[in-house]
Amino acid sequence: MFCPQCGREFTEKVNFCCHCGAALYAPAPAPAPKKLTRSRSDCKIAGVCGGLAKYLDMDPTLVRLVWVMLAIFVGWGVVGYIIAWIVLPEEEPKLLSASNSITAVAPHPAPSH
Repeated sequence: MFCPQCGREFTEKVNFCCHCGAALYAPAPAPAPKKLTRSRSDCKIAGVCGGLAKYLDMDPTLVRLVWVMLAIFVGWGVVGYIIAWIVLPEEEPKLLSASNSITAVAPHPAPSH
């Protein structure tokens, strides 16, 4: 491992150069913050339970079951679902990669007369 600032070589893994103090590691990128949204791909009515399950890293069926139980036994489940439907933004569509996009095909040359 070489120091990018002073060029000294180190035989073992170190975090900082002992000669110039430069960092010898690339800092890990910060994880993208989670955003609570309604799911487009996993939705039965409006995607509220699918989005909540994705946010909590849970099974969507379990979230739906808990929501129905809250609606039946506690009574605020239906009202809470409608409020979440109105308040939560819909998940942004995923962009197609270059391999999935349609490529343009050149037209056949016109026959010469």
